[in-house]
Amino acid sequence: MSMADARVIQLVMSLRGQGVTDRHVLGAIERTPRNAFVPDRFLDHAFEDRALPIDCGQTISQPLVVGLMTQLLNVDDRCKVLEIGTGSGYQAAILSKLARRVYTIERYRTLGKEAEARFSKLRLSNITPRIGDGTKGWPEQAPFDRIIVTAGAPVRPDTLLEQLKPGGIAVVPVDNDGGTQTLIRYTRSDDGSLQEDAISKVRFVPLVEGETKAL
Repeated sequence: MSMADARVIQLVMSLRGQGVTDRHVLGAIERTPRNAFVPDRFLDHAFEDRALPIDCGQTISQPLVVGLMTQLLNVDDRCKVLEIGTGSGYQAAILSKLARRVYTIERYRTLGKEAEARFSKLRLSNITPRIGDGTKGWPEQAPFDRIIVTAGAPVRPDTLLEQLKPGGIAVVPVDNDGGTQTLIRYTRSDDGSLQEDAISKVRFVPLVEGETKAL
């Protein structure tokens, strides 16, 4: 067993002990090489359970948060998933091992192009990336079975939630007063109403309207 393999197994065992118990999610994390998504200067920390800086002032999320959010989505191989905030591409890569298709939007051109190159290198052919304004969602591909937002929304993102199918699930960090967010799981019932469940306090970079073409 290589050192990298051992560190992945150690990470997965740590996540299991902290509440990521879905074996499909744990398997997807185990099969997704986090070291392929972090900058070279942080490779020594790739398999640690911590967020790490990436370009454009953004971060690759802590594996525990990725695992818990993915578990909350309850994704299966019939699901069409929308991700807002591609970032490094790590979360989308994990979702791609669980879902039928993943659509992911990134506002920073640099990050979007780097993530697209990683998807191609790893042969993740069921991910469709786009550079654009994530707050608007992807209306021409809606409705979605699942929606995940990997940035802190200032208020409930109704434009995105309107793109959720009946029976669908969305997981979104929504701002509180004081600089943190509450992770909310939204479930759309068959009659179109939304159930909201507050899960935990989290901390994400802010969800910003618009596309940044220069970066």
